Amino acid sequence: MEQHELEQLLTPRVLAAVDAEPALVGTADVVARSTALRRAGYTPDETAAILTQAKLRRKAVAKFGDFASRMLFTRAGLEQATRLDVAAHHAARFRGLGITRMADLGCGIGGDALAFAAVDLEVLAVERDPVTAAIAAYNLAAFPDVDVRQGDAEEADLTGVGAVWLDPARRTAGHSDTRRVGPADYSPSLEFAAGLAERLPVGLKLSPAHDREAIPAHAEAQWVSSGGDVVETALWFGDLRRGDVRRSALVVTDRGSAELTAAADSPDEPVGPLGGYLHEPDGAVIRARLLGDLARSTGTHPVGPAIAYLTGDLPLSTPFVTSFEIQAVLPFDRLGIRRELKARRIGRLEIKKRGVDLDPSTFRTFLGLSGDGEATLVVTRTAERRVALVCRRLTA
Repeated sequence: MEQHELEQLLTPRVLAAVDAEPALVGTADVVARSTALRRAGYTPDETAAILTQAKLRRKAVAKFGDFASRMLFTRAGLEQATRLDVAAHHAARFRGLGITRMADLGCGIGGDALAFAAVDLEVLAVERDPVTAAIAAYNLAAFPDVDVRQGDAEEADLTGVGAVWLDPARRTAGHSDTRRVGPADYSPSLEFAAGLAERLPVGLKLSPAHDREAIPAHAEAQWVSSGGDVVETALWFGDLRRGDVRRSALVVTDRGSAELTAAADSPDEPVGPLGGYLHEPDGAVIRARLLGDLARSTGTHPVGPAIAYLTGDLPLSTPFVTSFEIQAVLPFDRLGIRRELKARRIGRLEIKKRGVDLDPSTFRTFLGLSGDGEATLVVTRTAERRVALVCRRLTA
């Protein structure tokens, strides 16, 4: 979105049309609505702006729920925005400090600031990009205690601020067709964040794949998953850090949240034999390197060396894993697997793999599935061999 497009979008006439526009589901809807809007007197540019916001609002429901219908977005801004369920956990940690005013530096379209304001924190929200800052101001207009400013986060006046949340831009500037950049090019910079953390409590949002070797020893590193996806690594400094916690895995689901914490990476449990059940740990647990602690607390063990599947004799009821009942253990022989699935009349198959070179889409074609049965096929390595496990996914 360019400046002239923003100015057009923010006119009362176009904003009213955006709010009145129904959610778009498919190409046919877009064509029909485009025709209807043009007949109603909207220009081609206005029509494009209205339909783009309708599309982005529908996509944003996954991150913002009902709030999405009252927000404006850019493509890049929505992609980089924190999910509201995760932002609520950020807000709770800041609220627990007992401060009244905080700063959100690199606020983007305002996702985190929305959660901070919702727990009655005064927020200074700073965004360098003028278009994104204007979108944030619109999204946060309902909160009088949020001050949105366009400017360089590293030059923001932090007088009266009790703590800082930093969400550095990890993509090139712009609102579409952006590309990821390395940590050396984040804005605000990681050097700035480190210096700020020496004088204020700081929370820092990073990619889930951020180099673990670059995590400061005095920081609490928290890997967060939401809806089954690992969405961020958050580093917490100063009074935002919890006691002796240095590693944590936070799992957020539509049923609530759960967390594993530790003072350091946990040592792995020894590999053991396959039990009656296979357990797939949540990605946040794997990223946090807390698989060993999880295994010990659940009475399970890894299926093979450096393989992030656990196994045991009982199903588990925990948000940290997805459990599967093992119904057959096969050698990794493609023809043998195909015969077994045909005999079981498996027509719907989920394919998972770890530690084995396998292209699931190509393998699915080879299997020639047919029948009314369903299963999960897990291809992996034990201590002795490669195996294919025919499993039944258990309900959470």
